[in-house]
Amino acid sequence: MVSKIAFGGIPIQRLSVGEAVKVVRGAINLGVNFIDTANGYSDSEEKIGLAIKDVPRDSLVLASKSGASDKKMFLSHLDLSLTRLGVDFIDLYQLHGVSSEEGYNAVFAEGGAYEGLEEAVRAGKVRFPAFSSHNIPVAMRIMREGRFAAVQLPFNYVDDEATKEAIPLAKELDMGFIAMKPFGGGLLSDANLSIKYLSQFDNIIPDPGIEKLSEMEEIARIIESNGPFTPADGLAIEKAKAELGSRWCHRCDYCRPCPQNIGISMVLNVESIMKRLPADRTLAMAGHCMETARNCTECRACVKKCPYNLDVPALIKEKLALWAVYVSENTPVCVD
Repeated sequence: MVSKIAFGGIPIQRLSVGEAVKVVRGAINLGVNFIDTANGYSDSEEKIGLAIKDVPRDSLVLASKSGASDKKMFLSHLDLSLTRLGVDFIDLYQLHGVSSEEGYNAVFAEGGAYEGLEEAVRAGKVRFPAFSSHNIPVAMRIMREGRFAAVQLPFNYVDDEATKEAIPLAKELDMGFIAMKPFGGGLLSDANLSIKYLSQFDNIIPDPGIEKLSEMEEIARIIESNGPFTPADGLAIEKAKAELGSRWCHRCDYCRPCPQNIGISMVLNVESIMKRLPADRTLAMAGHCMETARNCTECRACVKKCPYNLDVPALIKEKLALWAVYVSENTPVCVD
């Protein structure tokens, strides 16, 4: 059993060790017992490990992930996660971001990451196998195969495709459902509305990225108040959807491939990355993609393929302008 909210470990990468430890411990003191991070989140696992070293192990449910596609690298990531977290086992270890046919084929191939996950479960290093994805059709295919105890997918009141089939399927299969990006990766500002919307679904756990203890305290207050989702809340969501509908990239990647090889979903969601990751990681992760975006010829092939009718070329221009400001503010200047 887990708390009604999880602690997502992405944003603490930006904090000092001392600050991060205080935030994690503060969340635990508020009653949060489910902590989710990943091998790829730089020092997040290490900071969480320091925060929980004096906490009884059986009082926590720890989750982490590996983005490796082959068995050898996956097991290497797992051992590193165990060391960083300072534990003998991880409750939920996830194949990280299985979001395409190519990714699916790689992790389930002979010698693939899934073989490593099976071995880790047999060895007692992992209690339950899980996976995360940004692609609902791929995720549902994996869910139906019956290999996993839990799935993690994007889900919030705007990015709500999971309500149609994925959440009901998880309930049918008795799988845990972790709601990734419950606040849209930092783009949905109304925490009350976000949490109340998600509280309608009894078989999911929201997993927000937390950087400040005040954020966790606000969420805890909303959950404790347990106000019902009202018709007025529904109207507020419809208004928000109308405002965001022509501006919101759902990361479905139906727009790909781009003739100029632009990673469109990365470009259109770069603000979320800016808000969640340290500047050095943001620049490293998104820099090449944003430079490639300058090659956009406005051919509009992406617009024709987008199921949400986004004006992708116009949005790319907007994101490039934001990126230019971000780079100028976060690039060290050498002074003689």
